[in-house]
Amino acid sequence: MISDSLAKIESRRIALYQAVLLALAVALLIASVGSHTTSAAEPPAIWAGFAEADITPKLADDRPVWLAGYGPGRKATGVHDPLMARAVVVSDSWKKVALICTDLVGLQRDTILSIRERLKGFDYVMVSSTHNHEGPDVIGLWGRTFVHRGVDDEYLATVVDRIVDAVERADRSAVPVEAHFGTAEDETLLRDSREPYVIDGVLRAIRFNRRDDGRVAGLLVQWNCHPESLGSKNTLISADFPGATVAALKERYDAPVVYLSGAVGGLMAPPRGRIKDDEGRELKVGDFEYTHRYGEAVADLAAKALDAAEPIELAPLSAESLAIAVPIENPYYRLAWATGVVRRKVHAWTGDYLKAKPIEAADALDRPTAVATEVAVLRLGQLHVACIPGELYPELVYGHVVDPAEEGADFPDAPAEPSVAEILPGKKWMLIGLANDEIGYIIPKRQWDNTAPFAYGRKSGQYGEINSCGPSVAPIVMQALKQCAARMAEK
Repeated sequence: MISDSLAKIESRRIALYQAVLLALAVALLIASVGSHTTSAAEPPAIWAGFAEADITPKLADDRPVWLAGYGPGRKATGVHDPLMARAVVVSDSWKKVALICTDLVGLQRDTILSIRERLKGFDYVMVSSTHNHEGPDVIGLWGRTFVHRGVDDEYLATVVDRIVDAVERADRSAVPVEAHFGTAEDETLLRDSREPYVIDGVLRAIRFNRRDDGRVAGLLVQWNCHPESLGSKNTLISADFPGATVAALKERYDAPVVYLSGAVGGLMAPPRGRIKDDEGRELKVGDFEYTHRYGEAVADLAAKALDAAEPIELAPLSAESLAIAVPIENPYYRLAWATGVVRRKVHAWTGDYLKAKPIEAADALDRPTAVATEVAVLRLGQLHVACIPGELYPELVYGHVVDPAEEGADFPDAPAEPSVAEILPGKKWMLIGLANDEIGYIIPKRQWDNTAPFAYGRKSGQYGEINSCGPSVAPIVMQALKQCAARMAEK
């Protein structure tokens, strides 16, 4: 009898112990669901948060703001509309990435590295620029004269502070979302001013909807056009047409918007004869009404992409980046680096784009030099994103490099570079230009045309080479992109 009683007590003790273990397991499961995880049978939950920060410079008589682009000496006389830094933070159960774009001509890699140093806990931080020509010089080339640096370092430090703050706020505001990806095409919204005339007229967009109530949590829009609808005579600070595009989309969808520039080399510019007022009169580049109307036209195209967007899984997240060296063969760039008009680290060119040796800027004129930059591929589930550190020519997007080379081209036997469409798997992808750096135009080497006789029967060369590091840039950048994609595929 005693042994039977002891057995019953032991049996109850074991049952109680098992019940406690079960309760603990249930509690841990509930906690894990509440902390961004999902069951193995479902794709990982995606969280997204958006934020923006005003980066408009202050105007003062003793601190001139030199506007970027066109030429030196264009001093800002006022502010027409604000400049912004916009951020989206996307995370799954394991990784977190931040995508940022500024209404600036092109933040340099050294600045991006300083931003990354302050953002802990992110697996990848991508900072790009729209390539706005109506904002302050943040590179150095457009000061009072050609030999005067146009950057206000105090302003640049403020930009870094506000970008970091925007990313942190975006991270804190993240909510569970479902994503939809769509595209829309309209080549009439672009103009190419350089032969051969090749345009990337595809707008790519993501709509993030909240999981709890289905409302739009935010939008990500990528379009391929230089923000230069205001022209060289404007002296008012403005975000150019992307400001109008973002404003129209924010009103339409009642949600934050991150606008990104894609392949803008070539020169992708706003069209002529396409934008009109309510009476049907043609509006022209250089007019704020043109800028506003063109921005709204881009927003209408984005709405087509967003409204027709289809669900897409954005998990898992991963990033593959490659630090590379690009030789500086442009004599004007070499002089700008050597004289301190452009202040960024200079490297010796070793002949190997995967190896870069830092040197003093004063030595830049005496030896082959290079600039260190970065190429990356992001994978957001079913979506791949190419991150290019400059102004990519559209020929390199779809593989439309001239074949055979035009008579008079400088490197007619150069092999065609692999294209973005060839490198990235599938049809769901985006392209971010001026990503993590601005190294100028990225021109297919076979189309490089800087010495007589010139292609297309021209008496002089076309615009482009003067704002490129050199003919080796495109082969290096596209090969690096291919390497990143290959490493991504191996994961």
